[in-house]
Amino acid sequence: MKFLFSFLLLSVVSPALFHSALARGGLNRSISPDFISLAYGGSARFLLEDNNSKRSNNIMQGYMTNKELERAVKAFGKKCSKISKIYSIGDSVQGFPLWVIEISDKPGQEESEPAFKYIGNVHGDEPVGRELLLQFANWICDNYLKDPLATLIVENVHLHILPSMNPDGFSLRTRNNANNVDLNRDFPDQFFFINDDEYTRQPETKAIMKWMRDIHFTASATLHGGALVANYPWDGTADKRKDYYACPDDQTFRFMASVYSRSHHNMSLSQEFEGGITNGASWYPIYGGMQDWNYIHGGCFELTLEITDNKWPPANELATIFEYNKLSMLNLVASLAQTGIHGRIFSSESGRPLPGTITLKGIDYSVKASETLGVYHRLAAPKQKYEVSASMPGYKSKNTSILLEEGAMSVDFILDPDTTTNRKVMQNCDCYGGHGVDFVGYIWGHYYEAYIFLAVVLVFICFLFQKKMKSRLPKQRLVALPKRIVV
Repeated sequence: MKFLFSFLLLSVVSPALFHSALARGGLNRSISPDFISLAYGGSARFLLEDNNSKRSNNIMQGYMTNKELERAVKAFGKKCSKISKIYSIGDSVQGFPLWVIEISDKPGQEESEPAFKYIGNVHGDEPVGRELLLQFANWICDNYLKDPLATLIVENVHLHILPSMNPDGFSLRTRNNANNVDLNRDFPDQFFFINDDEYTRQPETKAIMKWMRDIHFTASATLHGGALVANYPWDGTADKRKDYYACPDDQTFRFMASVYSRSHHNMSLSQEFEGGITNGASWYPIYGGMQDWNYIHGGCFELTLEITDNKWPPANELATIFEYNKLSMLNLVASLAQTGIHGRIFSSESGRPLPGTITLKGIDYSVKASETLGVYHRLAAPKQKYEVSASMPGYKSKNTSILLEEGAMSVDFILDPDTTTNRKVMQNCDCYGGHGVDFVGYIWGHYYEAYIFLAVVLVFICFLFQKKMKSRLPKQRLVALPKRIVV
């Protein structure tokens, strides 16, 4: 305790002595002299905040306004047009577009690669994320084909970046949006019936939910401020107690959070959060959060990243904060292609891809393959044995056992039609009432190849029969006709 008090005292009295103490104390990471962070205590995740508090104008200096952010996004689109696309997922309450930067070697196209999204500025008074995400996008653009991580991400991951989810809150300098609603409490909740009425949700929330329906995201992360920790589900508990509440993929989420924390300059050195990661409910429960909703309803593994203890640090510290987080941001996105189980599901009958379901034995959670390509990406903690199952209505399920090492593994499934199920469908269908399966359409769709073969055989038999009849016809006429006597 005395050491900790002296350690903190040094940081306040003499930054130079503080750096010296850090070096002597065995913290093996260099600390930039222009940025000193004591953000090891992340208890700034406040439940109640003064949303009406106005920040002074000078704190906004050096941060992009919403108009400047819009210009920066569009300028990026022109600068990096070969590997990017700019689009909007909707508007805020005050009508500002929610701009997205899409980065890929085939922007705007559906690919078999996993999709990842970064979202910043969920809370209006936490603007660091919007600044870092613009820097992150530009860094990838500048280093594509030069840096291996940047190249891997562009060519193997479909990356989407929403710098600001709450531009109105930023301009008003408040936590909530223009309707004074906390957007990270506005999603449907698994434990309590809140926000279940779609019409009462905020436009920013609706935009995110529609975005999730349009794009099959594998994983995502939101950038917040107020602490220094990587947070993972569940964020709430059934009884509202502050307690560790693990989701089915707890091991996988701990692995993902550790990927970010260990790559960060000092997040993993936290004295409050072991390894720089935390279960949300163990920190304190929240309800209506975007993180849990993504996992439950979107099939998307999302982390909540608290990247700076000071919610609104001076702008001259942004470059250093970006350097502290850059490798973490890169590694988290790259982990989608470098780890996990990936593959496709096909039909053995037609060879077409199937939008089947992938499950891991012992984990009560499933991942859907894409509708058009039949591609799936199942994130999983490495160094584990898994029994992977693929299923699809109308087909027989298949499973296989694998040992997932450090790297990614490809597992394809070819499913056989379940004739028993098909027969039951025909027996239970209302073939003439219009409410069940169309009997004729079902028979034709499943057995048309056999019918074509039978038709060809019948035509050939008829041809042979007709030819034989013609060869016998003259003899029959000679016998049948009376003899004509010639005098």
